[in-house]
Amino acid sequence: MQRTSSRDLYQIAEAQSGYFTTKQAAHLGYTASKRNYHVGAGNWVREHRGIYRLALFLSPPRPDLILWWLWSRGRSDSPQGVFSHRTALALDELTDVNPARIDLTVPPTFRKGSEIPPVLRLHFAEVAASDIEVVENVPVTTALRTILDVWREQSLQESSLRDAFQDARRLGKLTTGQVAKARKNPGVAQIIESLEQGHR
Repeated sequence: MQRTSSRDLYQIAEAQSGYFTTKQAAHLGYTASKRNYHVGAGNWVREHRGIYRLALFLSPPRPDLILWWLWSRGRSDSPQGVFSHRTALALDELTDVNPARIDLTVPPTFRKGSEIPPVLRLHFAEVAASDIEVVENVPVTTALRTILDVWREQSLQESSLRDAFQDARRLGKLTTGQVAKARKNPGVAQIIESLEQGHR
């Protein structure tokens, strides 16, 4: 039983860059006393309330992303957050600006019983599956969704976003098909028109 639990926990953690939640461990039979034992023995590292990491795993390039993605889990213990806005722009290497806070979009119904960590900047909105890609093993808004979000909140200069739009096209992160589909929305079409100004 112990060997099976250990293997199952490893598989869960492996898919999450070595991280796992209290609930995920509890479902495999790891009681509070067992969890404390593994932390004390150095097998597990307690990274945040309800979030652990297997000590044998090397830290991923961006451990903060895994940590805050798992932090966004709801009652079902499934993470709900998608990295977005300026954070997503930086992850896609479409800007040189490194935001001081991490942008995370969560559903409008998202609620957390504890205080929101100061490092996070939450945005409440629905993100369609078609607007999500995986970067650094976490969900991130696609280049087009990201640029549109940042344009709407006016947190970067328009010239910087025009450059990001063209870079996304050049790097293949934004396809002609995506742009054509987005143009069907009148509000989005107007933004795209503005993004293309000066690059014709």
